[in-house]
Amino acid sequence: MASTIVLKRRIGSIKSTRQITKAMQLVSASKLRRAQEAALRSRPYRDLALDLLRRLNDSGDVQQHPLFAVRPVKVRLHVIITSNSGLAGAYNANVLKLAAHALLQDKKDGVTSKLLVVGSKGAQFARRLANVELIAVYNDFGDTPTANAIRPILTTIIDKYTDQEIDEVKLYYTVFKSSIRQEAEVVQLLPAAMIMEQITAATNSKRPLPSSFEPDVETVIEQVATRLVEAQLWQAVLESLASEHAMRMLAMKNATDNAKDLIDDYTLELNTARQAAITQELAEISGGVEALK
Repeated sequence: MASTIVLKRRIGSIKSTRQITKAMQLVSASKLRRAQEAALRSRPYRDLALDLLRRLNDSGDVQQHPLFAVRPVKVRLHVIITSNSGLAGAYNANVLKLAAHALLQDKKDGVTSKLLVVGSKGAQFARRLANVELIAVYNDFGDTPTANAIRPILTTIIDKYTDQEIDEVKLYYTVFKSSIRQEAEVVQLLPAAMIMEQITAATNSKRPLPSSFEPDVETVIEQVATRLVEAQLWQAVLESLASEHAMRMLAMKNATDNAKDLIDDYTLELNTARQAAITQELAEISGGVEALK
């Protein structure tokens, strides 16, 4: 049994850790509310953007646009959204596991894989991979991201796709379902003509409605194609941010609860050790008195 001094130090250390985890839990809960509102508020815009992409693709006049060009996949770009910091449960592990499976499949299929990652956790993962080119690393976007923050990422993706350096782009992020449920997901980002399944799922529509475009389809595509792809990337950032705060809040709550249980266990052990010490002292005193008699 550990001495009372050691047990007191352990209890003091755990209490200090519990204060930190409790504070982090409260901070994450506060940030989660704002991030959740932002993610839910922008979903209808994302869905409308997907629906417009579907209608443009069904028009049959988009094949000449670079973002709709479908090519045999020889080089695939994987865009992975992670965080800069840990202590968020399985937030980073889930999305990185999904990306790892995709990279293994690329290797089996003979497809060259390239990575573009957001967050230092994704960068650490990418640097440990062999035969996979890491083309760019971006910091995460803080607690209040802006649309301008993702423009460098969007520009890099579109430039490399239009220059035919890559043939396909997949996006890995965490979807915010609720404060206790988040799921890692992969979606097709480019070519825009190859996202029909996810568009149908997001917009709950199976058949295109009759549409007319003014002044013409080509002009509309030229003006809005990039913005529609940006809407998907922007929504992924908001969903990931809300998921990160939710998972960190849950992880810190569990850590706080575990700290309380440890304190109770060590307190019981401390009381037992103290009682044993008192009993031993009483026995020694009684033995000394008997010896003096």
